[in-house]
Amino acid sequence: MTEDKKPKFFYGYVIILACFISLLIAVGGYFSFGVFFEPVLVEFGWTRAITSGAFSLSLILAGLLGVVTGKINDKFGPRLVLTAGALVLGLGYSLMSQISAVWQIYLFYGVLIGTGFSGYIVVLLSTTARWFAKRRSMMTGIVMAGTGTGTMLMPLLGGWLISSYGWRTSYIIMGAISLILITSVTQFLRRDPQSKGLLPDGKAELKQESQNSGADGLSFREATRTWQYWMLWAVFLFLGFSQITVMVHIVIHATGLGIPPASAVSVLSIIGGANIAGRIVMGTTGDKIGNKLAIIIGIILMSASLFWLLAAKEVWMLYLFGVIFGFAWGGSFVQMSPITAELFGLKAHGVLIGLINFGITIGGTIGPVLIGYIFDITSSYQTGFLILAAVSLIGLILALLLRPVREQENTGLDRKPKRR
Repeated sequence: MTEDKKPKFFYGYVIILACFISLLIAVGGYFSFGVFFEPVLVEFGWTRAITSGAFSLSLILAGLLGVVTGKINDKFGPRLVLTAGALVLGLGYSLMSQISAVWQIYLFYGVLIGTGFSGYIVVLLSTTARWFAKRRSMMTGIVMAGTGTGTMLMPLLGGWLISSYGWRTSYIIMGAISLILITSVTQFLRRDPQSKGLLPDGKAELKQESQNSGADGLSFREATRTWQYWMLWAVFLFLGFSQITVMVHIVIHATGLGIPPASAVSVLSIIGGANIAGRIVMGTTGDKIGNKLAIIIGIILMSASLFWLLAAKEVWMLYLFGVIFGFAWGGSFVQMSPITAELFGLKAHGVLIGLINFGITIGGTIGPVLIGYIFDITSSYQTGFLILAAVSLIGLILALLLRPVREQENTGLDRKPKRR
């Protein structure tokens, strides 16, 4: 085995930067829905359940189409999918500035923005997994830090825009940002290193144990016939239920406690900032201790933060919640792509994580509407937040029960993390 050689500059780092920026804008803008929530309610007088339903429709459609975009990416690469997505996102945000009826928010945010958003997480994570093997979890953490950065910065931008120009003009600006910046950045993406005559990690030669790339691994049909895949799918469904529900309702919950709007939006930004740390720290840690253990640690922290939320009535308590919850969210979600590649290989990686992401959106679709409905009939978030904590604990139990597919070869399942 010859000594590994690296080119002076590995194009994979351009891929990581492009993925980071794309996720920052796409995810940050998407989850700014919570900032626009109250101004829309005030103007139209709709219930929280009805308004949340548009976001839930968007999530379920994004998740469902994510399976399709993942499969397209497996064959044709990311630029086609994400350029089309940026066009649809820009159109959807722009049309949101014109809404005057409930059906319009369901069409523009639920259908158009959900369609435009569908490819980003799945395609960018699958692209990252193909460009890096030995440092896959760490690089995934860096890329996914883009979602945390976006969740931290874009709601602040949205809040400032709303206070300065009103929510309608703010949506037009969000649409322009999505269309111009994402379209520009995604032109630098390539499906895999082989498309530029390279190998993962920029090596001239990969060692045998690192050769989990290209067509290696299980097919979609083979992977979905294992109980392990559906156990993993369920873990992320329950994570999505708790995570996304908090992102939709936390700002309006905070203002309902008498906290000033600027401080309430800051809770969302703190979640985003801690999310960055969680993705980078636990992404790097996952390469060392194993992705399963990293997921378990993340869910434990998330469960603790949700129980704390039940007692949080003051702004400092919500800030502390944001730190723990954001770190836990980032630390658990960043493992989705690496653990799927570790367990099932890269042969059908895009469509496999697309289906798992669909599970996340199923949970995220049910959660905001259910918790919004419970608030509408009880005038309190206490019961809803207790449900979130319980659901998180169910996800923890499932993660603890997850076992390797020992009979399969070349999936990396039996590799134990080195502890020396």
